[in-house]
Amino acid sequence: MRRHSCFVFLFCGIFLPGILGFPQTNTSIDCDSLLPNYEAEPQTSAPPYIIAVSFDNFEPGNEVQVTLEALGDAGFKGFNLQAREIDGDVPVGTFKITDPNTKGLECHNMTNSAVSHANSDVKQKVTTTWIAPPDVRELQFIATVVQNIENFWVGIQSKTLTPMHSESVNGTGKSKRKVCYECD
Repeated sequence: MRRHSCFVFLFCGIFLPGILGFPQTNTSIDCDSLLPNYEAEPQTSAPPYIIAVSFDNFEPGNEVQVTLEALGDAGFKGFNLQAREIDGDVPVGTFKITDPNTKGLECHNMTNSAVSHANSDVKQKVTTTWIAPPDVRELQFIATVVQNIENFWVGIQSKTLTPMHSESVNGTGKSKRKVCYECD
């Protein structure tokens, strides 16, 4: 009887989450491709999720509040969120983990360079704080969002954020602004 109970417990722990379509908390999403370790293909329809940010511009060290939110009642169980320079393929900056439904990830040997789900509970919204690093160009937040094991969206993007110094400083570090002494 004890042997039978162990088998049932083992079966339920290993196979039941996959059968019911729940991503497990150890589901991994690749840091580079942002693809989950599922055999299904990503959805090509418009995602029912948005990434909202608290600022359009930033300076090194600024904290930007980032919210991943479901539109309507879509809900999601898993996600991976990163900041990347426009046309970049590696995460920049770090996240401060403040939401109990989130956890930091290490991508490219940088602690908390991405944020992910801490559990497989259905979420409508998660909020985190991103800390801007020095020497970063224009960037977007990019995410993979997993609704269930068959439905996930890759490459959801926020609006573009611009460093405050990018318009006034050229490649030499000198101001592009013209100074006019005695202009009438």
